[in-house]
Amino acid sequence: MLVNTKAKIGVFSIALGAYLPQFPSLVPEFEAQYAAFVQSLPDSVEIIDGGIVTTKELSSAAGDKFRAADVDLVIVQLLTYATSYNMLPAVRDLDVPVVLVNVQKKKAPDYANTDTPTWLGELYACGAVGEMVADLERAGKRHAVITGVVEGGDPVVQAEIEDWCRAAQVRRRFRDTNLAQIGRPYPGMMDLYIDETNLYHRMWLYTKQFDWEKMWAIADDITDEDAIRAKAEDILDTFEIEGGGTIEKVWDMAKYVVAFEQWVKDEQLGFVASHYDGFSQGIAGKLDSMLIPAFSMLIKQGTACAVEGDIKVAMAMSILKTISGTGQLSEMYSIDFNEDICIIGHSGSGDAAISAARKPSMKIVPVFHGKTGGGYLTQFYPPAGDVTYLGITQDKDGHFKFVVAEGVNEEGPIFTFGDTNMRTRFRCGAREFVNKWSEAGPTHHMAAAVGRHIDTILKVAKIFNVPVDIITR
Repeated sequence: MLVNTKAKIGVFSIALGAYLPQFPSLVPEFEAQYAAFVQSLPDSVEIIDGGIVTTKELSSAAGDKFRAADVDLVIVQLLTYATSYNMLPAVRDLDVPVVLVNVQKKKAPDYANTDTPTWLGELYACGAVGEMVADLERAGKRHAVITGVVEGGDPVVQAEIEDWCRAAQVRRRFRDTNLAQIGRPYPGMMDLYIDETNLYHRMWLYTKQFDWEKMWAIADDITDEDAIRAKAEDILDTFEIEGGGTIEKVWDMAKYVVAFEQWVKDEQLGFVASHYDGFSQGIAGKLDSMLIPAFSMLIKQGTACAVEGDIKVAMAMSILKTISGTGQLSEMYSIDFNEDICIIGHSGSGDAAISAARKPSMKIVPVFHGKTGGGYLTQFYPPAGDVTYLGITQDKDGHFKFVVAEGVNEEGPIFTFGDTNMRTRFRCGAREFVNKWSEAGPTHHMAAAVGRHIDTILKVAKIFNVPVDIITR
């Protein structure tokens, strides 16, 4: 990632304080269980430790920590029964989901040899979960429950916790990085237009505006030839260039990529939405001709770059890149009615990580379709197998909505004129998919990722408090 962020996870455990003086052996037992639980959380997050909470006062103190840190998510380990006042003060003033981890230490009781402290400390699949959820509901808090066991390991529990941490990372990336809009959206594509103040209030993403005149001069001060050469080699390693590639051939492109990388760091950019609609002459034409591969190099390093000024698809690309490692811009392209598959793709910048079938290619065309000028096109080759599509749209009141679908990319012929495209089969069939996807009212762009990720996207949506239309899976 050009700009690194780390999700902040509030973590605490709860137990009924009345048990501790009655059964003193529970104290070291709970301390050991909580320490092991915290240790099991992934290194990719920053833990805000609320400790073991057994009273309302300790819960309030944990809440103070969580608010001060602006946590992205709260995870609660239920050690044994506890009343809901052990939990509510810690989360009362937060607007993030609360994940209740109901994990029993032992797989099964030794019924004849289990005394009360052993039951409470090692065998209580917590009866307080329903109580917690009931009070979270009445408090208007979003919530989820994970149930499992410690003994022998529980990969389902571990996968769920890691999934929630990935989802929380999306919130942190939206809060800690900025979006750069260069120029304005493609004229007339009104589905892409957006109220940036509403975007900031609802999705926490701040927009920085840049004029193309500033971009034309972005590489003027780049003089480090070693850095330019290294970036040129990186470009050659990333792309198969039609007609052969040399360092000299991509030197100017590499110079701009070095400049853009520094710009991304200086401006703390996680997202770029751009469209150029001017006269492609002189330095303007030179930059415009190489923007597609240059921005592809930024996407490779985690900064979502969307064509046609589409802020919403830049967000979708970033979400998929964050949770899955791939995030490719795409749109409905064509339908093969004979094969009952959708051809989905787009021209423009793409994600090298999704091109698992073969090395991405780069070619020069005399005319970009639908825009001024000509230059380099890049084509990426997603592999056969599972794929997830995510679109982000808005209703008439400005509320955001996710639109998602899972399908399978299949081997077969694809277009070869320089645009990325995928042959995707959907369970509901091509005709029904296009109808249902379109009826959901997405923008005409969506993001694509290798694998099946709807379950993680649902967690992201719960964190952002936005609805999700699931088209097919």
